[in-house]
Amino acid sequence: MRKLIEYNHLSIDGRMSGDAWWAGQAEVVPNDNHFAYQLGLLSSAVGLVLGRVTYENFAQVWPTMTGDVADKINSLPKHVASTTLTGTTWNAQVLPGDPVEAVARLKQAGEGTLVKYGNGPFSRALLEAGLIDELHLSISPFVAGSGESLLDGIGTTAMELTKVTDLGNGTVVLAYEPRREPA
Repeated sequence: MRKLIEYNHLSIDGRMSGDAWWAGQAEVVPNDNHFAYQLGLLSSAVGLVLGRVTYENFAQVWPTMTGDVADKINSLPKHVASTTLTGTTWNAQVLPGDPVEAVARLKQAGEGTLVKYGNGPFSRALLEAGLIDELHLSISPFVAGSGESLLDGIGTTAMELTKVTDLGNGTVVLAYEPRREPA
């Protein structure tokens, strides 16, 4: 069975979007450690899982980029959750039917890792359905003060910290796995 890893950028106060978030995030300059982390994350990836907004944003930028991370992201198949997209480009397909059920089927369809970028209701639905195997939170060194929180509205979910990676510029990545009850 495939593993699904969710990766998100957050401010220290847990915000993932909003004008203040983008202003603070702009101050965080990626370094070689950021790119090495992404390459490691993508090393066993067999595909990306994206919501519609993330897909549309990524499809405008990544195909124009070069380098190891860009080459890997551009080469992977993209599985897009959307009820409104009528067509895709950039090696992508819209997930058929209910996106959460489609991701469950996608996980059963083989080996390797699926990496999900983006945030919002789709992320929350996947976590609530128990489909996210690892949650990687890249915490950037600023307080946004306002904006959407990744996990607003989700029920209690016990998590276990499995790894901390210091990227060297005040940014750390915290890797969590949902705590599963013994069968």
